[in-house]
Amino acid sequence: MANLIAGVDDAGRGPIIGPLVIAGVLISEDQQEALREAGVRDSKLLTPALRTKLDVYVRGAASRVSLVEAQPKEIDDFVLHGGHLRKLNYLEARMMASVVADLAPTEVFVDASDVNEARYGETIREFLPEHLKGMKIQSKHHADRTFPVVSAASIIAKVRRDRLVEALRNQYGDFGSGYITDPKTMEFLRVWRRTHTEYPPIVRMSWKTINQLEAELHQTRFGA
Repeated sequence: MANLIAGVDDAGRGPIIGPLVIAGVLISEDQQEALREAGVRDSKLLTPALRTKLDVYVRGAASRVSLVEAQPKEIDDFVLHGGHLRKLNYLEARMMASVVADLAPTEVFVDASDVNEARYGETIREFLPEHLKGMKIQSKHHADRTFPVVSAASIIAKVRRDRLVEALRNQYGDFGSGYITDPKTMEFLRVWRRTHTEYPPIVRMSWKTINQLEAELHQTRFGA
């Protein structure tokens, strides 16, 4: 019987609006080629419609799927108050370890968030329960483009986050993609802050962009 392996990836690491989602997919080792043949690729290379279709396929093919989410407040608390070592990479590694522990594979492939691939894998290992600490962890940059099982996880994470973000848009208005490179997102933040005493809870206050917007607002109000 083939070993059970897992792939783990994130969606929403960089935006200033919305949650961070980590997904894991557990499959039999001999299923990787079947995933590739079904069109499973890095979610960023797929259209929304194809991602949705493949999300259904992956959920049906996988032995198990696991998801965890971090809302903006949790991200902010960790980044602002967690200490110099407890930055976003550390939070993400802890979340990935939670997914890995839930799936309990023989071997796991993860998309490394740290510039040091091996270090990121060992950070994940720190958070694993004792009986899983000996697990083989393949921590690689661009794993979502190299290993079909990680591509599958990237699809699950992306589809889940897109649905969460769409629900937020319905509640708060169209803020665009939620990334600071999106003019619609930046305009949403400016308009919201001019008409409210604080930003909505969907915003990551720990991003440096917030300080820049506050300085811009202060200059506009006081001409300083």
